[in-house]
Amino acid sequence: MKPTMPTLLYIDDDKALARLVDRGLTRLGLKVIHAESGARGLDRLTEGGIDVVALDQYMPGLDGLETLERIMAIANAPPVVFVTASQDSSIAVTALKAGAADYLVKDARGDFIPLLHVAVESALRQAQLQKARDEAEAEVHASRDRYAALAAEREVLLREVNHRVGNSLQIIASLLHLQANSSNQDDVKAALTNAMGRVAAVAQVHRRLYTSHDLKSVLLNQYLDALLEDLRRSAEGNKMSRLTLKAEPIEIDPDRAVAIGIIVNELVMNAVKYAYPDYAGPIHVDLHVEDDDILLSISDDGVGLNGKSDPRSTGMGQRIVSAMGSKLEASVERDPDHAGTRIVVKFRRTKTPPVKSTAIAAGK
Repeated sequence: MKPTMPTLLYIDDDKALARLVDRGLTRLGLKVIHAESGARGLDRLTEGGIDVVALDQYMPGLDGLETLERIMAIANAPPVVFVTASQDSSIAVTALKAGAADYLVKDARGDFIPLLHVAVESALRQAQLQKARDEAEAEVHASRDRYAALAAEREVLLREVNHRVGNSLQIIASLLHLQANSSNQDDVKAALTNAMGRVAAVAQVHRRLYTSHDLKSVLLNQYLDALLEDLRRSAEGNKMSRLTLKAEPIEIDPDRAVAIGIIVNELVMNAVKYAYPDYAGPIHVDLHVEDDDILLSISDDGVGLNGKSDPRSTGMGQRIVSAMGSKLEASVERDPDHAGTRIVVKFRRTKTPPVKSTAIAAGK
Protein backbone atom coordinates (compact mmCIF):
# COMPACT_ATOMS: atom_id res chain seq x y z
CA MET A 1 0.00 0.00 0.00
CA LYS A 2 1.39 3.39 -1.07
CA PRO A 3 2.06 5.65 1.96
CA THR A 4 0.01 8.85 2.20
CA MET A 5 1.90 12.03 1.27
CA PRO A 6 2.10 14.52 4.15
CA THR A 7 0.23 17.74 3.42
CA LEU A 8 2.00 21.08 3.93
CA LEU A 9 0.09 24.34 4.21
CA TYR A 10 2.43 27.08 2.95
CA ILE A 11 1.22 30.52 4.12
CA ASP A 12 2.98 33.32 2.21
CA ASP A 13 1.76 36.33 0.22
CA ASP A 14 4.57 35.82 -2.34
CA LYS A 15 2.87 33.79 -5.09
CA ALA A 16 6.01 33.27 -7.17
CA LEU A 17 7.94 31.90 -4.23
CA ALA A 18 4.96 29.74 -3.31
CA ARG A 19 5.11 28.13 -6.75
CA LEU A 20 8.81 27.36 -6.26
CA VAL A 21 8.06 25.80 -2.89
CA ASP A 22 5.21 23.76 -4.41
CA ARG A 23 7.39 22.35 -7.21
CA GLY A 24 10.41 21.72 -5.00
CA LEU A 25 8.59 20.02 -2.13
CA THR A 26 6.25 18.02 -4.38
CA ARG A 27 9.32 16.42 -5.97
CA LEU A 28 10.50 15.57 -2.43
CA GLY A 29 7.28 13.75 -1.51
CA LEU A 30 5.06 16.44 0.03
CA LYS A 31 1.66 17.69 -1.00
CA VAL A 32 1.64 21.53 -0.86
CA ILE A 33 -1.38 23.78 -0.38
CA HIS A 34 -0.85 27.53 -0.66
CA ALA A 35 -2.63 30.23 1.35
CA GLU A 36 -1.93 33.88 0.42
CA SER A 37 -2.55 35.35 3.88
CA GLY A 38 -2.71 34.49 7.54
CA ALA A 39 -6.50 34.73 7.55
CA ARG A 40 -6.85 32.35 4.57
CA GLY A 41 -4.38 29.97 6.17
CA LEU A 42 -6.43 29.88 9.35
CA ASP A 43 -9.60 29.22 7.33
CA ARG A 44 -7.90 26.35 5.53
CA LEU A 45 -6.73 24.84 8.82
CA THR A 46 -10.32 24.65 10.04
CA GLU A 47 -11.14 22.38 7.08
CA GLY A 48 -8.62 19.80 8.37
CA GLY A 49 -6.25 17.51 6.52
CA ILE A 50 -3.12 19.60 7.19
CA ASP A 51 -0.10 17.78 8.63
CA VAL A 52 2.39 20.65 8.89
CA VAL A 53 2.49 24.41 8.28
CA ALA A 54 5.24 26.66 6.83
CA LEU A 55 4.49 30.24 7.85
CA ASP A 56 6.02 33.48 6.50
CA GLN A 57 6.53 36.41 8.85
CA TYR A 58 5.86 39.51 6.72
CA MET A 59 2.35 39.49 5.22
CA PRO A 60 -0.40 42.08 4.89
CA GLY A 61 -3.15 41.83 7.50
CA LEU A 62 -2.12 39.21 10.05
CA ASP A 63 1.63 38.85 10.15
CA GLY A 64 3.38 35.56 10.84
CA LEU A 65 3.66 35.93 14.62
CA GLU A 66 -0.03 36.87 14.96
CA THR A 67 -1.03 33.97 12.74
CA LEU A 68 1.23 31.62 14.72
CA GLU A 69 -0.46 32.66 17.97
CA ARG A 70 -3.88 31.84 16.53
CA ILE A 71 -2.68 28.51 15.14
CA MET A 72 -1.33 27.49 18.55
CA ALA A 73 -4.77 28.20 20.03
CA ILE A 74 -6.34 25.54 17.79
CA ALA A 75 -6.84 22.13 19.41
CA ASN A 76 -4.41 19.52 18.04
CA ALA A 77 -2.77 22.14 15.81
CA PRO A 78 -0.20 20.82 13.31
CA PRO A 79 3.48 21.75 13.83
CA VAL A 80 4.61 25.07 12.39
CA VAL A 81 7.93 25.90 10.68
CA PHE A 82 8.46 29.67 10.81
CA VAL A 83 9.95 31.18 7.62
CA THR A 84 11.16 34.75 7.12
CA ALA A 85 13.56 36.78 4.99
CA SER A 86 14.69 38.75 8.04
CA GLN A 87 18.07 38.12 9.62
CA ASP A 88 16.80 39.45 12.95
CA SER A 89 17.36 36.65 15.46
CA SER A 90 14.83 38.14 17.89
CA ILE A 91 12.04 37.09 15.49
CA ALA A 92 13.32 33.52 15.61
CA VAL A 93 13.39 33.54 19.42
CA THR A 94 9.87 35.01 19.59
CA ALA A 95 8.52 32.45 17.12
CA LEU A 96 10.08 29.50 18.92
CA LYS A 97 8.77 30.74 22.28
CA ALA A 98 5.31 31.09 20.73
CA GLY A 99 5.33 27.40 19.78
CA ALA A 100 7.01 27.10 16.38
CA ALA A 101 8.70 23.73 15.83
CA ASP A 102 11.56 25.23 13.79
CA TYR A 103 12.79 28.41 12.17
CA LEU A 104 14.67 29.19 8.97
CA VAL A 105 15.59 32.15 6.74
CA LYS A 106 14.26 32.13 3.16
CA ASP A 107 15.60 33.69 -0.02
CA ALA A 108 13.84 34.87 -3.17
CA ARG A 109 15.46 32.23 -5.48
CA GLY A 110 14.18 29.22 -3.51
CA ASP A 111 17.58 27.98 -2.36
CA PHE A 112 16.07 27.47 1.10
CA ILE A 113 13.61 24.82 -0.12
CA PRO A 114 15.84 21.78 0.69
CA LEU A 115 16.33 23.23 4.18
CA LEU A 116 12.56 23.74 4.46
CA HIS A 117 12.07 20.09 3.52
CA VAL A 118 14.44 18.99 6.29
CA ALA A 119 12.71 21.27 8.80
CA VAL A 120 9.27 20.00 7.78
CA GLU A 121 10.33 16.35 8.06
CA SER A 122 11.84 17.05 11.48
CA ALA A 123 8.68 18.84 12.63
CA LEU A 124 6.53 15.91 11.48
CA ARG A 125 8.73 13.43 13.38
CA GLN A 126 8.59 15.58 16.49
CA ALA A 127 4.80 15.78 16.21
CA GLN A 128 4.56 11.99 15.84
CA LEU A 129 6.78 11.45 18.87
CA GLN A 130 4.76 13.93 20.91
CA LYS A 131 1.55 12.23 19.87
CA ALA A 132 2.97 8.85 20.88
CA ARG A 133 4.07 10.27 24.24
CA ASP A 134 0.64 11.83 24.81
CA GLU A 135 -1.09 8.56 23.94
CA ALA A 136 1.26 6.64 26.24
CA GLU A 137 0.62 9.08 29.10
CA ALA A 138 -3.11 8.86 28.49
CA GLU A 139 -2.90 5.06 28.62
CA VAL A 140 -0.86 5.23 31.85
CA HIS A 141 -3.48 7.52 33.41
CA ALA A 142 -6.28 5.26 32.17
CA SER A 143 -4.49 2.18 33.53
CA ARG A 144 -3.94 3.97 36.85
CA ASP A 145 -7.63 4.85 37.00
CA ARG A 146 -8.61 1.26 36.18
CA TYR A 147 -6.26 -0.04 38.86
CA ALA A 148 -7.67 2.43 41.41
CA ALA A 149 -11.20 1.33 40.54
CA LEU A 150 -10.26 -2.35 40.87
CA ALA A 151 -8.49 -1.68 44.18
CA ALA A 152 -11.54 0.14 45.50
CA GLU A 153 -13.80 -2.71 44.37
CA ARG A 154 -11.45 -5.26 45.97
CA GLU A 155 -11.51 -3.32 49.24
CA VAL A 156 -15.30 -3.26 49.24
CA LEU A 157 -15.40 -7.01 48.61
CA LEU A 158 -12.84 -7.69 51.36
CA ARG A 159 -14.84 -5.58 53.80
CA GLU A 160 -17.98 -7.49 52.88
CA VAL A 161 -16.19 -10.84 53.32
CA ASN A 162 -14.87 -9.78 56.73
CA HIS A 163 -18.34 -8.55 57.69
CA ARG A 164 -19.99 -11.82 56.77
CA VAL A 165 -17.28 -14.01 58.33
CA GLY A 166 -17.40 -11.92 61.50
CA ASN A 167 -21.18 -12.20 61.68
CA SER A 168 -21.10 -15.95 61.09
CA LEU A 169 -18.49 -16.50 63.78
CA GLN A 170 -20.43 -14.27 66.17
CA ILE A 171 -23.51 -16.42 65.61
CA ILE A 172 -21.45 -19.51 66.46
CA ALA A 173 -20.11 -17.80 69.60
CA SER A 174 -23.66 -16.87 70.63
CA LEU A 175 -24.84 -20.45 70.14
CA LEU A 176 -21.97 -21.70 72.30
CA HIS A 177 -22.90 -19.12 74.92
CA LEU A 178 -26.51 -20.32 74.97
CA GLN A 179 -25.40 -23.94 75.17
CA ALA A 180 -23.04 -23.15 78.05
CA ASN A 181 -25.79 -21.37 79.99
CA SER A 182 -28.15 -24.28 79.53
CA SER A 183 -25.67 -26.92 80.74
CA ASN A 184 -25.76 -28.21 84.31
CA GLN A 185 -22.33 -29.80 84.16
CA ASP A 186 -19.47 -27.52 85.19
CA ASP A 187 -16.89 -29.18 82.93
CA VAL A 188 -19.19 -28.94 79.89
CA LYS A 189 -20.03 -25.33 80.74
CA ALA A 190 -16.32 -24.48 81.04
CA ALA A 191 -15.43 -26.21 77.77
CA LEU A 192 -18.21 -24.42 75.87
CA THR A 193 -17.26 -21.08 77.42
CA ASN A 194 -13.64 -21.56 76.38
CA ALA A 195 -14.69 -22.50 72.86
CA MET A 196 -16.95 -19.44 72.71
CA GLY A 197 -14.03 -17.17 73.71
CA ARG A 198 -11.79 -18.65 71.03
CA VAL A 199 -14.41 -18.17 68.33
CA ALA A 200 -15.12 -14.63 69.58
CA ALA A 201 -11.41 -13.79 69.40
CA VAL A 202 -11.34 -14.62 65.69
CA ALA A 203 -14.72 -12.99 65.03
CA GLN A 204 -13.57 -9.72 66.60
CA VAL A 205 -10.63 -9.48 64.18
CA HIS A 206 -12.98 -9.73 61.20
CA ARG A 207 -15.32 -7.17 62.73
CA ARG A 208 -12.36 -4.83 63.31
CA LEU A 209 -11.27 -5.23 59.68
CA TYR A 210 -14.79 -4.46 58.46
CA THR A 211 -14.82 -1.11 60.27
CA SER A 212 -11.11 -0.28 59.96
CA HIS A 213 -9.69 2.31 57.56
CA ASP A 214 -6.91 -0.16 56.76
CA LEU A 215 -7.67 -3.77 55.86
CA LYS A 216 -4.06 -4.77 56.50
CA SER A 217 -3.90 -3.92 60.20
CA VAL A 218 -5.86 -4.04 63.45
CA LEU A 219 -5.67 -1.57 66.34
CA LEU A 220 -4.97 -3.81 69.32
CA ASN A 221 -6.41 -1.53 72.01
CA GLN A 222 -9.80 -1.40 70.27
CA TYR A 223 -9.68 -5.10 69.42
CA LEU A 224 -8.86 -6.23 72.97
CA ASP A 225 -11.45 -3.88 74.45
CA ALA A 226 -14.17 -5.46 72.30
CA LEU A 227 -12.83 -8.96 73.02
CA LEU A 228 -12.91 -8.46 76.80
CA GLU A 229 -16.43 -7.08 76.54
CA ASP A 230 -17.42 -10.34 74.83
CA LEU A 231 -15.83 -12.27 77.70
CA ARG A 232 -17.78 -10.23 80.26
CA ARG A 233 -20.98 -11.34 78.52
CA SER A 234 -19.93 -15.00 78.64
CA ALA A 235 -21.17 -17.71 80.99
CA GLU A 236 -18.35 -16.78 83.40
CA GLY A 237 -19.08 -13.06 83.08
CA ASN A 238 -20.12 -12.68 86.73
CA LYS A 239 -16.51 -13.46 87.70
CA MET A 240 -15.10 -10.74 85.41
CA SER A 241 -16.55 -7.67 87.08
CA ARG A 242 -13.02 -6.50 87.90
CA LEU A 243 -11.45 -7.32 84.53
CA THR A 244 -9.46 -4.30 83.29
CA LEU A 245 -7.52 -3.40 80.16
CA LYS A 246 -4.65 -1.00 79.70
CA ALA A 247 -3.46 -1.03 76.10
CA GLU A 248 -1.60 1.30 73.79
CA PRO A 249 -2.98 1.93 70.24
CA ILE A 250 -0.66 -0.51 68.47
CA GLU A 251 -1.35 -1.53 64.87
CA ILE A 252 -0.60 -5.11 63.89
CA ASP A 253 -1.43 -7.49 61.05
CA PRO A 254 -4.69 -9.49 61.34
CA ASP A 255 -3.00 -12.91 61.62
CA ARG A 256 -1.00 -11.90 64.69
CA ALA A 257 -4.00 -10.06 66.14
CA VAL A 258 -5.90 -13.38 66.12
CA ALA A 259 -3.04 -15.09 67.95
CA ILE A 260 -2.93 -12.30 70.55
CA GLY A 261 -6.68 -12.45 71.04
CA ILE A 262 -6.67 -16.20 71.57
CA ILE A 263 -3.81 -15.94 74.10
CA VAL A 264 -5.70 -13.25 76.02
CA ASN A 265 -8.85 -15.36 75.99
CA GLU A 266 -7.06 -18.45 77.32
CA LEU A 267 -5.12 -16.66 80.07
CA VAL A 268 -8.09 -14.57 81.23
CA MET A 269 -10.29 -17.65 81.40
CA ASN A 270 -7.58 -19.50 83.33
CA ALA A 271 -7.38 -16.63 85.81
CA VAL A 272 -11.16 -16.72 86.23
CA LYS A 273 -11.06 -20.46 86.93
CA TYR A 274 -8.05 -20.75 89.21
CA ALA A 275 -7.00 -17.40 90.69
CA TYR A 276 -10.12 -16.74 92.75
CA PRO A 277 -11.85 -20.01 93.65
CA ASP A 278 -14.56 -18.45 95.78
CA TYR A 279 -15.02 -14.88 94.58
CA ALA A 280 -14.43 -12.41 91.72
CA GLY A 281 -11.06 -10.66 91.89
CA PRO A 282 -9.07 -8.27 89.75
CA ILE A 283 -7.66 -9.47 86.45
CA HIS A 284 -5.47 -7.06 84.53
CA VAL A 285 -4.60 -7.14 80.82
CA ASP A 286 -1.74 -4.82 79.87
CA LEU A 287 -0.31 -4.20 76.41
CA HIS A 288 2.48 -1.76 75.67
CA VAL A 289 5.55 -1.20 73.52
CA GLU A 290 9.03 -1.47 74.98
CA ASP A 291 11.77 -0.53 72.50
CA ASP A 292 10.90 -2.62 69.43
CA ASP A 293 9.04 -5.28 71.41
CA ILE A 294 5.40 -5.62 72.36
CA LEU A 295 4.75 -6.81 75.92
CA LEU A 296 1.42 -8.42 76.74
CA SER A 297 0.74 -9.39 80.33
CA ILE A 298 -2.27 -10.99 82.02
CA SER A 299 -2.07 -10.82 85.81
CA ASP A 300 -4.18 -11.51 88.86
CA ASP A 301 -3.80 -11.09 92.62
CA GLY A 302 -5.15 -14.53 93.41
CA VAL A 303 -3.87 -17.63 95.15
CA GLY A 304 -0.81 -18.05 92.96
CA LEU A 305 1.04 -21.35 92.75
CA ASN A 306 1.75 -21.87 96.44
CA GLY A 307 4.43 -24.40 95.55
CA LYS A 308 1.94 -26.60 93.72
CA SER A 309 1.60 -27.41 90.08
CA ASP A 310 -0.41 -24.77 88.31
CA PRO A 311 -3.50 -26.10 86.50
CA ARG A 312 -2.85 -23.44 83.90
CA SER A 313 0.37 -25.12 82.82
CA THR A 314 -1.35 -28.24 81.47
CA GLY A 315 -4.25 -29.12 79.23
CA MET A 316 -5.76 -27.64 76.14
CA GLY A 317 -5.39 -24.00 77.22
CA GLN A 318 -1.64 -24.30 77.72
CA ARG A 319 -1.19 -26.03 74.39
CA ILE A 320 -3.17 -23.28 72.65
CA VAL A 321 -1.12 -20.55 74.34
CA SER A 322 2.11 -22.30 73.30
CA ALA A 323 0.91 -22.69 69.72
CA MET A 324 -0.14 -19.04 69.47
CA GLY A 325 3.14 -17.98 71.10
CA SER A 326 5.03 -19.89 68.40
CA LYS A 327 2.95 -18.13 65.74
CA LEU A 328 3.98 -14.78 67.24
CA GLU A 329 7.59 -15.94 67.69
CA ALA A 330 7.06 -14.88 71.29
CA SER A 331 8.44 -15.83 74.67
CA VAL A 332 5.75 -16.79 77.21
CA GLU A 333 6.99 -16.60 80.81
CA ARG A 334 5.61 -16.40 84.33
CA ASP A 335 6.76 -13.46 86.46
CA PRO A 336 8.20 -15.10 89.62
CA ASP A 337 8.11 -11.84 91.60
CA HIS A 338 4.38 -11.28 91.22
CA ALA A 339 2.29 -12.08 94.30
CA GLY A 340 -0.48 -13.76 92.37
CA THR A 341 0.10 -14.98 88.83
CA ARG A 342 1.41 -12.87 85.98
CA ILE A 343 2.11 -14.27 82.51
CA VAL A 344 4.19 -12.10 80.18
CA VAL A 345 4.17 -12.59 76.41
CA LYS A 346 6.94 -10.74 74.58
CA PHE A 347 7.32 -10.53 70.81
CA ARG A 348 8.74 -8.28 68.13
CA ARG A 349 6.60 -5.38 66.94
CA THR A 350 7.62 -5.96 63.31
CA LYS A 351 7.13 -9.38 61.84
CA THR A 352 10.36 -11.28 61.21
CA PRO A 353 10.85 -11.75 57.43
CA PRO A 354 11.32 -15.32 56.20
CA VAL A 355 14.95 -16.42 55.95
CA LYS A 356 16.08 -17.41 52.47
CA SER A 357 18.14 -20.51 52.04
CA THR A 358 21.83 -20.17 51.18
CA ALA A 359 21.22 -21.58 47.71
CA ILE A 360 18.47 -19.09 46.95
CA ALA A 361 20.45 -16.19 48.38
CA ALA A 362 23.42 -17.15 46.21
CA GLY A 363 21.20 -17.31 43.16
CA LYS A 364 21.69 -21.05 42.72
